Amino acid sequence: MREKSATIARIAPPTSIAATYRGFLDALGASGFRGEIGTGYAERTVLATDNSVYQRLPQAAVYPCDTADVACLARLAAQPEWRRVALAPRGGGTGTNGQSLTDGIVVDLSRHMNRILEIDPVRRRVRVQAGVVKDQLNAALKPHGLFFAPELSTSNRATLGGMVSTDASGQGSCTYGKTRDHVLALDYVLLGGEALHGAPVGDAELSQLCARAGRVGDAYRAAEAISREQAALIAERFPPLNRCLTGYDLAHLREPDGLFNLNSVLCGSEGSLGFLVEATLNVLPIPKYSALVNVRYAGFMDALRDAQALMAHRPLSIETVDSKVLLLAMRDIVWNGVAECFPQDPGRPTLGINLVEFSGDDEADVASRVASFVEHLRADRSVERLGHTIASGHAAVERVYGMRKRSVGLLGNVEGEARPQPFVEDTAVPPEKLADYIAEFRALLDSHQLQYGMFGHVDAGVLHVRPLLDMKDPEQAKLLRPVSDGVAELTRKYGGLLWGEHGKGVRSEYVPHFFGPLYPSLQRLKAAFDPHNQLNPGKIATPEGSGAALLKIDEVPLRGEADRQIDERVWQSFGSAMHCNGNGACYNFDPDDAMCPSWKATRQRIHSPKGRASLLREWLRLQGAAGIDVLEAQRSARSFLRSLPERWRNSRAQRTGREDFSHEVYDAMAGCLSCKSCAGQCPVKVSVPDFRARFLQLYHQRYLRPLKDYLVGSLEFTIPHLARWPGVYNAMFSARPVRRWLEKHGGMVDSPQLSRFAISRTMKQWNATVATPEALAALSEQERSRSVILVQDAFTRYFETPLAAAFIELAARLGYRVFLAPFRPNGKPLQVQGFLAPFSRVAARNAQGLAQLAAHGVPLVGLDPAMTLVYRQEYRKLEGAKDCPPVLLPQEWLAQALPASPIASRQASYRLMAHCTEKTTVPASTGQWQQVFTQAGLQLQAQASGCCGMAGTYGHETRNQHTSRVIFEQSWGPVVDGKKEGGELLATGYSCRSQVDRLRGQRMRHPLEVLLEVLAARASTP
Repeated sequence: MREKSATIARIAPPTSIAATYRGFLDALGASGFRGEIGTGYAERTVLATDNSVYQRLPQAAVYPCDTADVACLARLAAQPEWRRVALAPRGGGTGTNGQSLTDGIVVDLSRHMNRILEIDPVRRRVRVQAGVVKDQLNAALKPHGLFFAPELSTSNRATLGGMVSTDASGQGSCTYGKTRDHVLALDYVLLGGEALHGAPVGDAELSQLCARAGRVGDAYRAAEAISREQAALIAERFPPLNRCLTGYDLAHLREPDGLFNLNSVLCGSEGSLGFLVEATLNVLPIPKYSALVNVRYAGFMDALRDAQALMAHRPLSIETVDSKVLLLAMRDIVWNGVAECFPQDPGRPTLGINLVEFSGDDEADVASRVASFVEHLRADRSVERLGHTIASGHAAVERVYGMRKRSVGLLGNVEGEARPQPFVEDTAVPPEKLADYIAEFRALLDSHQLQYGMFGHVDAGVLHVRPLLDMKDPEQAKLLRPVSDGVAELTRKYGGLLWGEHGKGVRSEYVPHFFGPLYPSLQRLKAAFDPHNQLNPGKIATPEGSGAALLKIDEVPLRGEADRQIDERVWQSFGSAMHCNGNGACYNFDPDDAMCPSWKATRQRIHSPKGRASLLREWLRLQGAAGIDVLEAQRSARSFLRSLPERWRNSRAQRTGREDFSHEVYDAMAGCLSCKSCAGQCPVKVSVPDFRARFLQLYHQRYLRPLKDYLVGSLEFTIPHLARWPGVYNAMFSARPVRRWLEKHGGMVDSPQLSRFAISRTMKQWNATVATPEALAALSEQERSRSVILVQDAFTRYFETPLAAAFIELAARLGYRVFLAPFRPNGKPLQVQGFLAPFSRVAARNAQGLAQLAAHGVPLVGLDPAMTLVYRQEYRKLEGAKDCPPVLLPQEWLAQALPASPIASRQASYRLMAHCTEKTTVPASTGQWQQVFTQAGLQLQAQASGCCGMAGTYGHETRNQHTSRVIFEQSWGPVVDGKKEGGELLATGYSCRSQVDRLRGQRMRHPLEVLLEVLAARASTP
C-alpha cells in the first residue's frame, strides 16, 4: 500500500547525462557552436517520444543556428575520443516508427534552420533549409501559383528535411510521385564536417568525385561500385512499385538518362548517412480547377475492391476511409465543414468511402471527366454504392481532405484504453492486389482478436492499418512481435513492402531479411558515410565490419512500459494527458491557426500540448515512484496557514538551487495561455488547461504562489467593490510608482482601466431590471417569450461596460425585456491559476443561482466567450455544478431573436476575428455570427487569425510579456495593421480587444455594436 501524503514529493531528475556526453557537450560549447544545447530533463523527456509506440530518452538536444553549426558538430563528433557519441537529426518529430528517437543526442534542425532561401517561379524551383515546414513552403509559393506536390496528413508540421529523410509521400503519389521525385539537389554535412552537394552527375564528374579524398569520395566510390557490381541483384530485390523502396535505394542510383544520382540513397536515409541542411526542390503549378467525388459504400471491402475500376478514369488520387475513422470524424471539430458531403441514412450506414479527385487547368475538361465518372457510378453495378456527392473548387476539396488528414489523430480518440498503434501501418502492395491483401491482413488481426482502423491511398496500394492495443498491458504489448512478423511475411507474399511510406526506423530489423544477399551492400554504403556507427545507429543498416546490430522492435523501450508504472486510478483521472499519442497536430506551423500559440512563439516543444502532456505523464510516474498518491494529495490538501511554513521552506530551498523536476514542469505549464484551442483542435482532445490547473494546485501545495496568482484569482471578488470609485482606481493604477511595483513584485503589467460608464442609465432608459426568481415568476408566458437574461462577467461589466449596455439596448430595440442576472464571480480566473477548491465552491453557488433563474424559461446569455463557455465546459466537470443551465453565446440567441426581415438596407462588409476558445471549442460559432449578419442585411467574413496573445490575464503577467507580443505579431499584428485588406475588423473576445488597444492603441468593436448601430440608424430614419 502506498504511503499517502498531503503534498507532492520533490523529484530530482532521475537520470543524469553520461560522462562521455557531458564531455562532448562541453567541448561543443567551447568549439564555436552558436546554437542552444539543452540538457534539462524536461526537454529530454519531450524529445523521448514521437508518434510511434517507442520511448528513448536522449542524453541531450542541440539546436544548430546554421550550416556552420552543423559542420562544427560533425567535425567534433568525428574526433577519435568522441566516436561513442551517437547523433540523430530531428525535424517535426512526427515519425511513426521511431526514426528520430535516440538515446544519444538529438540534433533538432527545425528551431532555427527553417528559412525559405530562394523561390524561382520561372524555373519552378525553391531552395530551403531543412526545418522549413511543408505548408509553410506552400503558403509562400501560393502567390506564384505553385506548390510542392508530395501531400502528407502532417503537412502543417512536417519539415522538408524530414520528408526527404523518410522519402515521404501520401495522397496523389500516383500522379506526383514521392519526395525524391521532386529533389533537384541536396546539401549535406557529413561526419567530419565535409560538405556534400548531391545532384545528378555525368560519368566524367562522377570519376572526379570518386577520386576525391575524404568522406565525399568514400561515399561516391562505394555507391558507384555497388551500382555497377550488384546491378542484377538490385533489379531482382527491388519491387516495381509506385511506393518504391525508401532509404538506400540502390535501384535508382542510375537515372534513365544515364546520370548518377547519389540522392537516390540519401532520400529516405533517416539521418543515418549525414545531416541534411538544405534542399533544392522542384515545384509545380497549382491546378486551376479541382473536384472531389465522395463515394459512399455499405462495406469497407466494397470500397477497396471498387478502387481498381475507379482508377481507370484517371483521377489525380483515390483516398479511402473506413467506418471507424468516419464515425470519429463525426464527433470532431472537422465535421462541421464536411457533413453535407457525407449524408447519412440511419437504415443504411456508411461503412467506407472513397475520395476521388479530378483536377486540371481546363475547367471544361475537369467537368467532363467528372461527368463521365459519375455516369460510371450510376451505370456500374459491380459493387454496391450508397451514393455520392461532389465537392467542387479548392476550398471545398481542402475541407474534405482536412477530415482525411485528421484520420491519424482521430483514430487515437477511440474510447477505452486500447488505442490504435502505428507499427504495421504503411505497407505497400501492388494496387490490384490490395483488396486480397487486406482481407488476409484483417484475418491476421482477427486471429489475435484485435480491432483496427483503416485509411489510406488505394490508388498506390498503401493502406494505413492500426491495430488497437493497450500498450500498458504487457500481454497486449507482446503482440507487436507476432503481428509485425505476420504482416512482414504477408507483404512479401503479395510482392510488396513493409515500409511503403513512413520510413523504417525501429522496424529496420526486417531489412536484412528483405534484402537478403544485397544487405551487405547496404552495410558497405553505411560504412562509407558513417564508419563508426554514430549517425542514428540501429536504423536501416549497420556499418560493414562493425559488429553493430540493428534495433529490435521488442527490445527498444516502449511508451507503455513507462505508462504502466502510473497508478491506474491516476491514469484514468488524468486521461486527457495520458492519451496523447504524439501525432503532433499541436506543432501546427500556420500563424493564422489557433493551436498552439505558446509553441509558435517559443519554438520550444515543452511549450506545446504534446510537450506538456509528456511532462505530466512523467511527473505522475515519478510521483508514484516516490510513494505519493496525487489523487489523495489533491483531496487532502492542508489549509493555507497550516502549509505556509513548509511551503516557505521549500521555496527558499528552490531559490538556493535545489533541484526538483516539478519546477521544469511548472515552467511548461505556466507558459500555457489556457486558450483551450488544444481541447477543440487536438484530434485526441488533449486539454492542457484541465490538467494544467490540477498540476498548479498540486505544485503550490509544496511551493509558495507568486503574488500575481492571488491578484488574478481574486479579481472577480474585488473588482465590484473597487468599481465604486473608478476614477480613484484608474489614477492609482496609472501612477508610475504603482505600475513599477506591480511589475516587479506583483508580476503584472498594463492593468486595464475601469469603465466610468454608468450602466444604470441604460437600464433605466430601456426598462432593464435585475433578475430575481420572483420577478421572473411574475411574467406571463408571452412576456417570458420576449425576455432575456444577461449573465454578467467581470470584464464586460466593469472594464467594458458600454458593451454590456449595448447588448441591453440592442435586445430592447428588438422588442425584448432585459434582465440582468446578479453579478456573481464566474470562477474562471481561479480555475486558470489552479485554485480548484475555491473554484468548485464558486461554480456550485453560481450554478445554483443560474438554475433558479433558468427555471422560468427565460434564456440566459453571456457576452464574453471565454467566460460564458466556462458554464458549459468546466462547470459540467464538477459534481456541484454539472447541472448548470446552458448560457448562450450572443450569436446563438440573436439567430432566433432577430426579425425575419433585414434591419439594414446597405450591404456593409465586416471581418470577424473570433476568440480562440470560441471558434475551436464551439466550431459553429463563427458561422452563427455570419448567419446573424446575413439576417441583418450585412456581410461578415471570417478573418483567418491565430491567437491575439492576451488570453484573459496571460498578457498582463510580467513573465509573459515577450511571448504575448510575439504571438500577437505573428497573426493579429499584420491584420490589424491593414496588411490584409477587407472591411472593418470586429472581435468577440474582451481579451482580444484589450490586446489590440494595448499594442496598437486601436479600439475594435464587438459585432453587437455594429448590429446596434444599424438598428438604431433604421429607427431614426423617418
